[in-house]
Amino acid sequence: MTSPTVYVSALDLFSIGIGPSSSHTVGPMRAGADFAARVADLPGITRVTVGLHGSLSATGRGHGTPDAVVAGLRGAAPETCDPDEVRGAWSALTGEPTRLLLDGRTPVALHRDDVVFHPASRALPHPNTMVLQAWVDGSGTPAVEETYLSVGGGFIERVGDTGDAGGTGDAAPAVPSGDAPAFRDAAGLLALCTDGRTIADVAWATEYSRRSPAEVTDGIDAIWATMRTCVDAGLHTDGVLPGRLHVRRRAAAMRRRLEDDPTAAVDEWLHVYALAVNEENAAGGRVVTAPTNGAAGIIPAVLHYWWRTTPGATDRDVRTFLLTAAAVGSLIKANASISGAEGGCQAEVGSACAMAAAGFCAVRGGTAAQVENAAEIAVEHHLGLTCDPIGGLVQIPCIERNAVAASTAVTAARIALAGDGSHVVSLDAVIQTMRETGADMNDKYKETSRGGLAVNVVEC
Repeated sequence: MTSPTVYVSALDLFSIGIGPSSSHTVGPMRAGADFAARVADLPGITRVTVGLHGSLSATGRGHGTPDAVVAGLRGAAPETCDPDEVRGAWSALTGEPTRLLLDGRTPVALHRDDVVFHPASRALPHPNTMVLQAWVDGSGTPAVEETYLSVGGGFIERVGDTGDAGGTGDAAPAVPSGDAPAFRDAAGLLALCTDGRTIADVAWATEYSRRSPAEVTDGIDAIWATMRTCVDAGLHTDGVLPGRLHVRRRAAAMRRRLEDDPTAAVDEWLHVYALAVNEENAAGGRVVTAPTNGAAGIIPAVLHYWWRTTPGATDRDVRTFLLTAAAVGSLIKANASISGAEGGCQAEVGSACAMAAAGFCAVRGGTAAQVENAAEIAVEHHLGLTCDPIGGLVQIPCIERNAVAASTAVTAARIALAGDGSHVVSLDAVIQTMRETGADMNDKYKETSRGGLAVNVVEC
């Protein structure tokens, strides 16, 4: 029997969506859309209800979860929806019933209180759990009930399903080793990189076993284009971010200062790019999960910085960066977690930092061993990082944290490039430690806003 690979396609790991959260916004929208498609044609359905549990209940309002799931019930998709039409999909509702076109075609009634926040849920299959129900008038029990898990990065799972829910919520099916290079950990990945074969080469081969070369290239190029658009939007938008914290955008003002200062260090742009993306994310704009929305600024910032500072940089190099990053992200997703609600912010920012460090090291000419070392350094120095957003908003400390992690990614890659790839602590050991640390971490530090900064800082 051949062994499947843990590799997640770059086109799935880097999905185009909207802010502010991949697990609390993108995932719930996909769950709503999947449920709507399943029940819209059933006879007699007149009402739907949504139960939000765990972290989705604790910080769902600040993350736009109810708006996202209602937009999904209407048939909206994160990749193509108008972000302005998502905002207010639930929060603008009154106590009167509203007509909702389920999957864009079947009218049902929706009340504001049909989205229920369940506090302190116990024995959940995942910290981000949703229960969606479809009802027929006069019935005391739902005609259909489905439980969805938003497992991080916009990926969803439907309880009882053996595959992904809806085709966009989970990784592509595992590929047997006879059809494509297979690896389950970093040691297995490095074992494939012989005779000059790079980590990106392994990723290319796996991508081609699932999609045509044109589909892979066009998909990665679209991801890079969306990242660039997001950076540009953040660099040219002033104002105050939504939510009760009244956080003022800073990226545009910092851009103007750097443009007017010929003595400014080029590395300062790295921080501005990260701030720009995460301010767009916090505003609910169009972003790329990389691998999550809370950490969406790190990879675009490092890639944008490398692109702007490297003469002769090509689109092929960009693909090498993103495919290398995807291979590392796949290892973390399979063997630890990329979900803040499951593993704390080490799982989000730590993962993104490792992916960015690996990609940067690769395009700077690093060997496979040096790339693995860069990723290991990046993860190691995020171990134990908590997820404690103030007010349940993806703003403080999230936005600045992305800028700091972007610098860490570049530093990790530079340290790895200065060596020969040999080091004491392996990437596999650090990923295992991340998983164990996340399991030991108190739930109040895992995207519930019940501990840390979220309770020790007075909201203004």
